[in-house]
Amino acid sequence: MILESTIAAIVGGAFRIAPEIVKAFDRKNERGHELLMLDAEMKFASMRAEHEMHKIDASMTIAEMDAIGEALKEQGQTARAAGKFVAGVSALVRPLVTYWFVILYSSVKIVSMQMAIAAGGQWREVLVASWKMEDMSMLTMILTFWFVGRIYERSKG
Repeated sequence: MILESTIAAIVGGAFRIAPEIVKAFDRKNERGHELLMLDAEMKFASMRAEHEMHKIDASMTIAEMDAIGEALKEQGQTARAAGKFVAGVSALVRPLVTYWFVILYSSVKIVSMQMAIAAGGQWREVLVASWKMEDMSMLTMILTFWFVGRIYERSKG
């Protein structure tokens, strides 16, 4: 009789505790699910904010391009209104600045190579060492500006 009472008490206690254990697991799973949902919401909000920033950047770029276009139109109108001489001088600004830069850049390179040779360097080594990736980039930029820009202008007109 005591054994049966003890077994009944244990079984009854187990049946009483079992729903609480199930509730605890359920709450744990529910919290994990809520945490996953919150993480997903945060990622979505971050992606939405990034998308909005890209839209703002795009609209600012469009506005900047429109402003540059308006400035160029106004510059052209001002140059035409000022006469042929001013229009000619205005047209020479970019080429003259390019020539000035190329001459100055070349002069610095030549002087630095002469100084290296005067310090005892072999002319072949000095020449190879003086032409770096930055120099190639500068040359490519200038050539692209003038020649590709011309092709684009011709195909546009």
